[in-house]
Amino acid sequence: MQRFLLFLFLLLLFTFSSFAQKPTPTPDDDVVKISTTLIQLDVVVTDKNGKIINDLKQEDFEIYENGKKQDLSNFLFVSNGIPVGKNVKKVENPKNSNPVNDKLAVPVPPTQIKPNQVKRTVALIVDDLGLSFTSMISVRAALKKFVNEQMQDGDLVAIISTGNGAGTTQQFTSDKNQLLKTIDRLKWNAQGRSGITPFAPLGQIDMNQSLSDSTTTTTTDSNGNETTEIDTQAVEQQTYNKNYLEDIFSVGTLGAINYVVKGMRELPGRKSLMLFSDGFPVCTMDSQTGETDLDRCKRMEDAVKLLTDYCNRSSVSIYSFDAKGLANTMLSAADSTNGADLAQSLQDRSQQNTENQEGLRMLADQTGGFAFLNRNDLSNGVNYALEDQNGYYLLGYQPDSDSFDPKTLKFNKIQVKVKRPDLEVRYRNGFYGYTDTNPLEPVTQNPTDKAVAALMSPFTSGEIPLRLNTIFGNNETGSFVNSYVHIDAKNLTFVDQPDGSKKLNFDILASSFGENGATIDQVGRAYRLSVPPETYKQMMEEGFVYSFVFPVKKPGAFQMRVAVRDAVTSKIGSASQFVETPDLKKGRLETSGLILENFTEDPNQEPLQHLTVNDITIGKGDPKVDTSLRKFQQGTFLRYVLEIYNAKLDKNSKTDIKIQTRVFRDGKAVLLTPLKPVEISDQKDLSRLLFGGKLELGNELKPGEYILQVIVKDGLAKEKQNLATQWVSFEIVE
Repeated sequence: MQRFLLFLFLLLLFTFSSFAQKPTPTPDDDVVKISTTLIQLDVVVTDKNGKIINDLKQEDFEIYENGKKQDLSNFLFVSNGIPVGKNVKKVENPKNSNPVNDKLAVPVPPTQIKPNQVKRTVALIVDDLGLSFTSMISVRAALKKFVNEQMQDGDLVAIISTGNGAGTTQQFTSDKNQLLKTIDRLKWNAQGRSGITPFAPLGQIDMNQSLSDSTTTTTTDSNGNETTEIDTQAVEQQTYNKNYLEDIFSVGTLGAINYVVKGMRELPGRKSLMLFSDGFPVCTMDSQTGETDLDRCKRMEDAVKLLTDYCNRSSVSIYSFDAKGLANTMLSAADSTNGADLAQSLQDRSQQNTENQEGLRMLADQTGGFAFLNRNDLSNGVNYALEDQNGYYLLGYQPDSDSFDPKTLKFNKIQVKVKRPDLEVRYRNGFYGYTDTNPLEPVTQNPTDKAVAALMSPFTSGEIPLRLNTIFGNNETGSFVNSYVHIDAKNLTFVDQPDGSKKLNFDILASSFGENGATIDQVGRAYRLSVPPETYKQMMEEGFVYSFVFPVKKPGAFQMRVAVRDAVTSKIGSASQFVETPDLKKGRLETSGLILENFTEDPNQEPLQHLTVNDITIGKGDPKVDTSLRKFQQGTFLRYVLEIYNAKLDKNSKTDIKIQTRVFRDGKAVLLTPLKPVEISDQKDLSRLLFGGKLELGNELKPGEYILQVIVKDGLAKEKQNLATQWVSFEIVE
C-alpha cells in the first residue's frame, strides 16, 4: 500500500508540474487554436437521435464570449470519412481472420498505420483506481466489443489504466490482437477506491462509511445502565482520513488522464478520450451535518478546471462512462440491516451515486463530449462517442484584448447557439486568459528530466528520428531480447575540432516496462565521440545503430522504450515497441525474431565496410543496421534468419519442419510462397534450429511499406502447438 501511495504522490507531482511547463506551439491548422489573433473551437451538432448534422451554414451559428456576441471569421465542416450508423462495417474477429487463400489459420500481421492515415485517435482510459470488481467485468466486455466490432480502419487506439503507471497498455496502435491481449490483462485493483460492488454493503466498515465502532464509547454505571457517547474528535479524524483517501485516488485518476492528454496534444486532428469509471466526487456533503467542505470542493474543482483547459488546448474531448450502469441504490442481499437507520443509509447511498457522477459529468461537459450515465449498455455509449468524432464544425473569431488581460488571467466563458431548432450542440466551455505560447507559469525543464519524461511517455518524440527493433532469442544461458536502435544523425549536433574531426555528445536511455508498469531493466550511457571527416559523412548519410541486450526475467508482455538526447541542443528522440516473450518451458513450437540482411545480386558477396565503436555500428552491410533501419533498395535481395525452438524429433532424431513466407502491403498479400519442407542439417543443437531464407525484391514490388511474415509448421507436433509465426515491417526504396 505504501508503494502504491508513493506512486500516486509522484503522479500528482508530475501532474501539477506539467501544467506549468511551456506547451509546444500548435500549428495553424490545429483543431483548437487559442491566440491573441484567433480563437478556433470545434463544435459538434446532432439531432435528437444523435445523428451528425453536416449541412449548416456559417449564418446558422452564433458564438458568444463572456456574453458578448462575436463575429465569425473562420467556418469549416470537417469529416473523417468513416461511415456511421447502419453503414458501419463489422470488423472480423482478428483471432480468426485469415484472408490469405491457404490452409494455415495464421492471422495476417496488422497494417502499420501512417500519420496521414489516422482518422480517429481514441484513448480508452480504464480507471482501475475507481472501478469495482463487477464494473471491471462490464468494462472489459465493452472494450472487447469495441475492438471486435466497432474499431475501423484509420483508428489509432490506446488502452490505459489509471493505476498501472507506464505499463504496456500505454501505446497507441491499430493492432487489434495487441489490444485484445491488453484487455485480457485488465484486472480489478484491490487498492483502489471501489470494492467488490460499487456500493459497500450496509453494515460493512470501509472508507465510504461515515462512522465506525472506533468513534463511539460505551460505559456502564454501578446500576448496570449503559451509556454510549460519540467521540467527536475521532469522527472528525475519520472523516478527514476518508476525504483524504478519496481525494488521493480521485486526483490520481485526473493525473493519469492529464498524462495521456499531454501526449495526445502532439497527435493530429480532433481526439477523443473515453473514461470508464464508477465516478469520483467534486463536492461532497456530510450526511451527518448537511454541510459541504468548501476547501475540498475548491481543491477538486481547480484540478478539474486545469485538466479540462488542457484538454481544450489539446483538441481532446472527454466522453465519460459510469461503469455502474443503472445503479441499484436500494437494499440488496449483501446488506445487513441490524441496527441500521435504513432510510438514512439508502439516502446516503443515493447521494454518493449522485456525487460520484458529478466529476464524470463535469469533465465531459467542459470538453465538448458527453457523459453516459445511468444506462447499462456501455457498448452503445461507445458507439455514440465514436460517431461523435465523425464530423464537426470549426468556428473561429478574433478575440478582444480583454480576453488576455495579464492582470486577471480570467476564465473566458464560451457559448455557441444554432438557429435551427431541435438540435443539440456540444462545444468546449471556454479558456483561461493566456495564449498557447504564454502559459500561466513557464518553467525551464531540466535536460535530464526531459529525457526521462520522453522515456516514460507512451508517446514518441520526433526531434531525433529513431527506429527500434527488438528481437527475442534464446541461448544456453536463457532467453533474452536484443534491441537495435537506428539513429538519424542529421538532427544531432557535430562540433568542429581543430584537427578537422567532428565531436558528438549524446545520451541514450533505455528501459523495459512490465504489465504492471514496473521497470524490469534499464541502461543509460553518455557517448562522447570524436570522428574523422569520412566517418562523419557516412554517419550523416546513413545514420548509426546502438544495440543492447536485456535478459528475459519472466516470460510475457512488456514494452521496450528508448530515448536519445543531444547533449548540446537537448533535442529528444524516443521510440517504443510492444514485445511478447514466450515461455519455452511449455514445449510449444516458437521462433526467435527475424534478423535481416540486404544484398545486391550476389548473396555471397563480401560485406560492405562498417565501423563498430563499443555498442555503436556505423555504415551499411551489417545485420544490426539492416534489422533496425529496415530500408531496402528495389531490385536487391532480402535475407532473413531466425531460430526455431522446441521442434519435435522422430525416432531417428529427424525433424519435420515446413516454412512459408508471405509479404503484405496495405493488408493484402503481394507475395506468397508455398509451404515447403526444409532440411536443417549439420546442426548440433537440435533445440535451437537456425534457418535462413531470402526474397528477391523485384521491380513488381513498388517503393513503399511492406510486412514480411514467416510461418513455421512442425509436422510432428500436436495440432494446437504446431504453428509459430514472426513478422517484421520493412520499406522498399528506389
